[in-house]
Amino acid sequence: MGLLRGVARTAVVAGTATAVSNRVSRRQAGRWAEQEAPAQAAQAPPAAAPAEASSMDDKLSQLKDLGALKEAGVLSEAEFEVQKQKILSG
Repeated sequence: MGLLRGVARTAVVAGTATAVSNRVSRRQAGRWAEQEAPAQAAQAPPAAAPAEASSMDDKLSQLKDLGALKEAGVLSEAEFEVQKQKILSG
């Protein structure tokens, strides 16, 4: 029982340390992003790409992914057609 209790305690400590470390990292990343945002806002805004072009690229990417799922056997032909229509109409 002593060995099991020691292993369990170590697992709890390690898990807690990992969770705290991840939270600190996320908070720091958020703070750095906030500091960089005003600096980026002061710069000239980038030229906007046409929305239709990026939308078409997104659709093509989604269709390629959908085709890969069908080829892998994850989707049936009927499921593929339904999802394809959703992508093309949306």
